[in-house]
Amino acid sequence: MSLLVINPQLLWSAPSGAEWIIILLVVIIFFGGKKIPELARGLGKGIREFNDAKEGVKNEIEAGMKDKNKAE
Repeated sequence: MSLLVINPQLLWSAPSGAEWIIILLVVIIFFGGKKIPELARGLGKGIREFNDAKEGVKNEIEAGMKDKNKAE
């Protein structure tokens, strides 16, 4: 048994141009043209909330580090 055997399942790559077109067509068929803006709006809101939370945690950590430096 060779250690250089590559598992074929690990050779998957990101979708190419034609595959993205197929994916978009499937999404349009399943959700319809009217639902897509709602899905995009929800996705944007989720990303915005995630970034706000990330910034909040970053600010708390920085504030804690400043307080620790002042205490020393």
